[in-house]
Amino acid sequence: MARPLLAEIDLGALRHNYSLARELAGDSRAVAVIKADAYGHGAVACAAALESLPAERRPPAFAVACLEEAEALREGGIESSIVLLEGIFEPHELARVEALGLWMAVHSEWQVSALLAYRPAKPIPVWLKVDSGMHRLGFPPDQAAAVWERLAAAPTCATGLLLMSHFATADAVDSKYFQRQLDCMQALARRLDAPLCLANSPATLAWPEAHGAWVRPGVMLYGSDPLERANEASHRLEPVMTLRSEIIAVRDLAAGEPVGYAGRWQASRPSRIGVVACGYGDGYDRHAADGTPVLVAGQRTAIAGKVSMDMLTVDLTDIPEADIGTEVVLWGRSRHGAVLSVDEVARHCDTISYTLLTGILPRVPRRYTPPA
Repeated sequence: MARPLLAEIDLGALRHNYSLARELAGDSRAVAVIKADAYGHGAVACAAALESLPAERRPPAFAVACLEEAEALREGGIESSIVLLEGIFEPHELARVEALGLWMAVHSEWQVSALLAYRPAKPIPVWLKVDSGMHRLGFPPDQAAAVWERLAAAPTCATGLLLMSHFATADAVDSKYFQRQLDCMQALARRLDAPLCLANSPATLAWPEAHGAWVRPGVMLYGSDPLERANEASHRLEPVMTLRSEIIAVRDLAAGEPVGYAGRWQASRPSRIGVVACGYGDGYDRHAADGTPVLVAGQRTAIAGKVSMDMLTVDLTDIPEADIGTEVVLWGRSRHGAVLSVDEVARHCDTISYTLLTGILPRVPRRYTPPA
């Protein structure tokens, strides 16, 4: 019998979340961000589910981090436009960019120089990245106009030229820094009469004034709410990944007995403990604290003791019907209808949903539910 742990990917929920992003974006176009193997969900399968939507509803482009991710999509049969969010890492990659029909961001002078020296058969669409305050990639705002003019004048890349930047605090309730970045980019866009691509998932959900010509929904496509304070729109997100396992053993413990490495959790009363087939060797976060929620037979209970490589333990004391073979949902949707948000689990692990979703390792099988 196969180990019961698997990651179920609901492609219908993915489509729903993308449709929500399009609805919120209004007249803006919505590129679907599927970098990092679609945040751990399987980039080719997710892209195919979105690409097979009717023409008026499908993404006009997908976004990935690097050439290798774009190559995997093309090899998987994805024909839509693909933008490289970090551009190229070596000048020789431009030949593959051209051959695969990719778009690319440019954020550094060496990339601009390499692009202007290249002679493609047709222009390569370029997104010029500006550092409006994130201070990772991009040209300083006072240099961006000159770079824009060079690119706009070059037949190599005059097609599809736009300005992009990334918000550092779009998820936060305090909007002062967000507004500073937005004002900077909108002023630059007016000066250059340039289209903008600014809005990540939180800005797509909460800041319509930042939507511009394009939005870039990422983690929201997978059902995770990136906002510090949820709003009406983020409440409409549906979980795409359900990390599902089963109870594989049950232990009855007297009050005072410890569970797991270092005995971190001790029974405060006579307790039933369930052993679950899932551990940090599968990508579940080892830092999960006692009390991290799980669903057992659709009922909320909690982790009791440190996560091991292949197993974790949960408190079954108040779920007497739970036994070997009972369903356990680490996050996502139970067969009983209950939902456990990956965002809630992440908070108990002192991390964010991105790390949990992208951290599920290859030994965990993915099972795809086709869209309706």
